[in-house]
Amino acid sequence: MLNLHHLLRPFPGRLEFAIRAALICVFTTFAVEYYQTPEAALTVYLVFFLLKPDRVGSIIQSIAILVLISLVIGIVFLITMVVIDEPILRVASMALISFFMLFATSASKLRPVGATLALVIVYSLDLIGHVQIGELATRALLYAWLIAGIPAVICIIVNLLIGPAPRRLAEKALAQRLMLAAAVLRSGHDKAHEFEQIVREGTEGVSKYLKFASLEKTSPAEDIARLNHLTVSITPLLLIVDLIRKNNPDLLPDSMKEYFSQALNAVASTINAGEFPDEFHADIRPAKTPLSPCGQDIIKELSAALNHLTSSDHAHLTLEKSETHAAPVKSGFFVTDAFSNAEHVRYALKTTGAAMACYLIYSALSWPGIHTCLITCYVVALGTTGETLEKLRLRVLGCLVGAIAGFSAILFIMPDINAISSQLVVVFLGALLSAWVAGGHTKISYAGLQIAFAFFMCVIQGDSPSFNMVSIRDRVIGILFGNLVVHLVYTYIWPTTIAARVDAALDAIIKQMGELRFDNTSTAIDQKMSAARAALSNIERDLEVLRFEPESIRPASDWIDARQQTAHQIALLMGCLLISIKRNAGMPSDIRSRLQRLSEMSTAIASPNPNENIRHVINASALTTHDLLEIHMRDLEISNAQRFAQDNRMKEYASA
Repeated sequence: MLNLHHLLRPFPGRLEFAIRAALICVFTTFAVEYYQTPEAALTVYLVFFLLKPDRVGSIIQSIAILVLISLVIGIVFLITMVVIDEPILRVASMALISFFMLFATSASKLRPVGATLALVIVYSLDLIGHVQIGELATRALLYAWLIAGIPAVICIIVNLLIGPAPRRLAEKALAQRLMLAAAVLRSGHDKAHEFEQIVREGTEGVSKYLKFASLEKTSPAEDIARLNHLTVSITPLLLIVDLIRKNNPDLLPDSMKEYFSQALNAVASTINAGEFPDEFHADIRPAKTPLSPCGQDIIKELSAALNHLTSSDHAHLTLEKSETHAAPVKSGFFVTDAFSNAEHVRYALKTTGAAMACYLIYSALSWPGIHTCLITCYVVALGTTGETLEKLRLRVLGCLVGAIAGFSAILFIMPDINAISSQLVVVFLGALLSAWVAGGHTKISYAGLQIAFAFFMCVIQGDSPSFNMVSIRDRVIGILFGNLVVHLVYTYIWPTTIAARVDAALDAIIKQMGELRFDNTSTAIDQKMSAARAALSNIERDLEVLRFEPESIRPASDWIDARQQTAHQIALLMGCLLISIKRNAGMPSDIRSRLQRLSEMSTAIASPNPNENIRHVINASALTTHDLLEIHMRDLEISNAQRFAQDNRMKEYASA
């Protein structure tokens, strides 16, 4: 479990992301206060939903928001012509639009921006409810467009000027992984937390950077192909290092570990400098103490993995590029189960219900100051009950931290502010802190978003510095009330468990590993193993979230413990299986048939329909996957720790 120190530690790109976010927030604050647009705090806060680590992702997200908000505001304008004088129709249209936008968020390619669009539309219709004149309504819609348009335009400009190139971020990420592997190889305890985290993260983020780099057309295609080769090849290398760290750090002599650590650091330095490493050829001096058979296998595979990583064989790269960037299967706007999976509809209904409940409550109480509860519902709602409740404590903590920081700023700093420049400094510092937290691990990133939301609501109250404590009180109450409503709705109305997908995902990984063929290319094996590691990371994350689910839907602790142990065993097995497959590439079909039997057994225990009683399903198959792994490990005889222990016992008997 990562502690607060590890969650807040710096890593490559984190400070840059925080500074870039703070700058965009400052420019956005200046724009909204100069032009005196309404909802200045919300406008600035949307920066956190537009900004991505790289410039291409940020620009694409911002352009998408501009296009979509323009289309949506046009539709809302037509609706306003009908509902402006009919409060009941206006409220009904708010609910219907919210439902359809949130359904699209869950079931279509609008997932990254759908909730934000729903928020802007619903809040725009709320503002229209306070005016009864067509001209004022038109102006309100224009302001609604500006709420999303101003931060989007500024985000595009700033990222064009100082946004980091996706290729550069990919190179830094690859170099960081290699340097952590070198540190762990040299000393199993050094950087162990960071190394375990990057192994769990996989290379999906790096692949996304390279996809954007290819789209950007600022790097030669050959360079992108080479970086893709590094990305695909690095996971097997990390798995082998992880195998040494977990099973037996003393598997290799210190001289060997130092040799490979230096080699890894050299490759990392070259990549970090924007260049490509020379092909690695092992030049290992014989160890003073003879290595065990297991140690010899590790040395061979570690050397082969480094050689494959640094390979510059153009024919190999061409083949790998075609395999890695094969024409993707075209998919429609909606996901495959959009109209068959009731969870999409339930998510839209629950979030819309929570938002409309908040709206009706503060409208009935004539307490518009707590309108932040409506905004909060769209900001915090997630797909499952466990995810929602897990983030609840982060959101409440973030709200309190942001509110205290904002209150302190108003109490001790704002009285001395007599120019907008001083207020912009306050916004910069608050945004910098919030973005530092939001740009970190998912365990705390939501707290960063809530810190920013509460802080901006305090220090950005209009077109000039304000000291209205009543406004701060109301906004904080609104945020906390919105969190409470979402918590109650997601806990007691159609609570959704993650457990239904855990067994199926575990079985899919085992099947994927069982289907590995010894006659595949090394690249194909590496790709499949990388995909399996990424899928396992998602399962590990789901198992952590399960413990936050209410008891009414949460599986028994024994079930969760068994699945966590299974996931741990799969992680241990991956490095062993990788070495076994490559070492036994020329063996006959007996081992292959065992792998095939593993795949067939995995298919036989696939989880049934998740709509059935989940407790019955998970209790009935509680040990199946665990037993399956035990059979697999025994059949393949690749438990390196056991083999090493046997070698030591043989030496002791020989010397006795």
